[in-house]
Amino acid sequence: MDKYSFLNAAHTAFFADLYDQYIQSPDSVEPSWRSFFQGFDFGLESANGSGETIFVEKDSGETVAVPESVQKEFQVVRLIDGYRTRGHLFTKTNPVRDRRKYTPTLSLENFGLSHSDLNTVFNAGEIIGIGPNTLSNIIVHLENIYCDSVGIEYMYIRNPKEREWIQDRVNFNTNRTKFSVDQKKRILKKLNEAVSFETFLHTKYVGQKRFSLEGGESLIPALDALVEKAADYGVKEFVMGMAHRGRLNTLTNIFGKRAKDIFSEFDGKDYEEDIFDGDVKYHLGWTVKRKSTSGKAINMNIAPNPSHLETVGAVVEGITRAKQDKHYSDNISQVLPIVVHGDAAIAGQGLVYEIVQMAQLDGYKTGGTIHVVVNNQIGFTTNYLDARSSTYCTDVAKITLSPVMHVNADDAEAVVHAMNFALDFRMTFGRDVFIDLLGYRKYGHNEGDEPRFTQPKLYKAIAKHKNPRDIYAEKLIKEGVIEGDHVKQLEKEYKASLEEELEDSRKQEKTIITPFMQDEWAGFDRVQEDRMMEVVDTSFSKEGLTEIAEVITRLPEDKKFLRKIERLIKQRHDMFFEKDQLDWAMGELLAYGSLLKEGYDVRMSGQDVERGTFSHRHAVVKVEDSEEEVLLLNHLKGDQGDFYIYNSLLSEYGVLGFDYGYAMASPKTLAIWEAQFGDFSNGAQIMIDQYISSAEDKWKMQNGLVMLLPHGYEGQGAEHSSARMERYLQLCAKDNMFVADVTTPANMFHLLRRQMKAGYRKPLVVFTPKSLLRHPKVVSSVDEFANGAFQPLIDDADAKADKVTTLVFCTGKFYYDLLERKEEQGREDVALVRIEQLFPLPTQEMDAVLDKYQAEDVVWAQEEPRNMGALGHILLDYDKAKSFRFASRRPYGAPAAGSATRSKRRHGEVIDFVFDKTKDNQKRKKK
Repeated sequence: MDKYSFLNAAHTAFFADLYDQYIQSPDSVEPSWRSFFQGFDFGLESANGSGETIFVEKDSGETVAVPESVQKEFQVVRLIDGYRTRGHLFTKTNPVRDRRKYTPTLSLENFGLSHSDLNTVFNAGEIIGIGPNTLSNIIVHLENIYCDSVGIEYMYIRNPKEREWIQDRVNFNTNRTKFSVDQKKRILKKLNEAVSFETFLHTKYVGQKRFSLEGGESLIPALDALVEKAADYGVKEFVMGMAHRGRLNTLTNIFGKRAKDIFSEFDGKDYEEDIFDGDVKYHLGWTVKRKSTSGKAINMNIAPNPSHLETVGAVVEGITRAKQDKHYSDNISQVLPIVVHGDAAIAGQGLVYEIVQMAQLDGYKTGGTIHVVVNNQIGFTTNYLDARSSTYCTDVAKITLSPVMHVNADDAEAVVHAMNFALDFRMTFGRDVFIDLLGYRKYGHNEGDEPRFTQPKLYKAIAKHKNPRDIYAEKLIKEGVIEGDHVKQLEKEYKASLEEELEDSRKQEKTIITPFMQDEWAGFDRVQEDRMMEVVDTSFSKEGLTEIAEVITRLPEDKKFLRKIERLIKQRHDMFFEKDQLDWAMGELLAYGSLLKEGYDVRMSGQDVERGTFSHRHAVVKVEDSEEEVLLLNHLKGDQGDFYIYNSLLSEYGVLGFDYGYAMASPKTLAIWEAQFGDFSNGAQIMIDQYISSAEDKWKMQNGLVMLLPHGYEGQGAEHSSARMERYLQLCAKDNMFVADVTTPANMFHLLRRQMKAGYRKPLVVFTPKSLLRHPKVVSSVDEFANGAFQPLIDDADAKADKVTTLVFCTGKFYYDLLERKEEQGREDVALVRIEQLFPLPTQEMDAVLDKYQAEDVVWAQEEPRNMGALGHILLDYDKAKSFRFASRRPYGAPAAGSATRSKRRHGEVIDFVFDKTKDNQKRKKK
């Protein structure tokens, strides 16, 4: 029998369906069919749309003609695939600009078809849900699905189930939702609120910045629909992040923040609290509990954000994950993250890429985020053609093969439809989805700006353009859904309510700012510097430490581990139970274990944190043959908190933002981010400046995040020596955070425990050691763990005050370098005093040390160059330091020399100068 004789007899619908599968996923088709389709495609390309008969080669080398009816069916399937793949390029999604031209087009001729085929019935119609149909009707159906007010990108998705779900969905309703009369009226109501709110502000606060939503007002009915439908899905909490544009509108009309509070902020009144500096109104966060129209309780959070537009996206993901871990671990879909972007920002900010790359990672996934781009088609004054190289601002979505809906912001029903689609996809597959809301910006970047300077043609078009509410109202009037004066009545009622709110706001003398997520922070005080210096009880019984040590120094006997791991764990056992000398790793792990035993959770993330960059931690050990992960800290006896530790993607900005958000939502979790080397935190500087150091002042927001930054000069060059402590210390003020550079395992233990045991939360920056991780002198006894407390200053235990003539204040690793020289020389005239907490500076303890020794020579000694390290901070924050002698490297542009020899020489010269104040130091300045 001829291999292809069935082509003359079989139903062409079968071929069309199979060919459709082949186009989308060649490997899913049986090999002989795949071979046939490959031959057909080759023949089609050779024919180049000429209408010639296509031949397919048989196994024998002979060729067989593909019947014209089958050939045409295949060509219609290719047309359908063309619309699915490229239809989004030919949509009606841009309300104010002419569509860009793309080639090739979706013309029939490009698929080997012609106008003479329009009335021919093709079975290929079955694969788009309309059954056998004329080519003309097939094209109309495809135009409605792929080229109307919604364009959809999804054909790059590799999961056939996801692709089929999308195709079934758009085929069923032609990518449109048939809304009921009540639903249409609600869309109009929310559109009216969006439009009227902006016009009210525009008239009452002329020229004030508000970053209006005008041109993208359909975001409000879309978010409203999202909240309502998500509540019906069982979503309990929403966590939203967005930059400035439309934020005030969203706060009022979605989150229910009273307009009077926003008006009070516009009036520029002072705040009720003296210790709170506040922020501009379009940066503030908000939390509210509300009920959906169906009566379901929902908790809604919109995170505060700085002017660094995309930063809040990482924070939102961290907040979401914390809530999921704490309250919804059995069903994480009950917390829904929503991030609203600007078009220029999502395309231009690298942080977006970092966040998207987190989406499916174990340590960072949140069950899918709905991303909405309020696309103004302009960034400040920069046209979109100058703002990106990619076709769309949303092309970052393709990293995770997420679907994208491009929607005309003037078509309110299409926008709500897209939002419903996005929610359904997220709830079905637990993955990200993007909506590109194509609108415009009615005014300049802010309301005092003149956009015609840079886009005169565009803004002529915008000036004549109707707002989405009026466009939608006209549509509903034509449909007979509303009467002609319906919108005027809606506007009158809403503006009357705003007038009342404005009147109420002017009765208030001061602005009251409600803290973000106050429900999570019940019982935690906001404190000033005096409370930060109080001693916190961080002791933990020897019995409890022994129980923890028993668990973390024994490997499961039924599993096989690397010999090095077995040896390391045994060494830890000996440290605790035989030598009573615990190293840094044991101190750290015992801190975590003790907190876990007390019911706190511990989360650590960062690059290579499971093992530790310097192979010291080994919090996760792997079974040799299976690579099964064993976390000994999750096997403590009795009830305990959860220990989470994750190696992060190679990101600082995004991961630190995520972990900051996590700590923001979970004050009873010790949340830690560790840099691979301390200077890597440079990549996350925006998080440090805009959140970690300033959020409490700006937003009344506590946060207990710990940053571990490996620091110390060991001759490794400029990049891996300094964690740039000078930068953190420059950011310190009043009561905003702790900065420490501790030198003993026990002090690290108590420092970490203080983070959770205190009745408040402050960020903590710790300059952690590298070489000291295995230094024979960097050990502590069990008693120091059990009965000690954090020491912000450690005096010289061996020094006799009456013999000391030189008192040296130092910090961190440099102490041990100085100690080595002191012991070599037998210098009883020198006392080495360690400042363990650099902020708040322990000034009372420093005063006491000065009084104790009465030394004629007082030195501040550091291994960093003079323009770096803690020197400037000591001079600013400790008045008596003006009379100190300073021992350091000379000022440099780079933290350290690349040459190990040169670095060692400079290091030695500083130590020389500490111990010999008369030594000629001038020659150092030329080296």
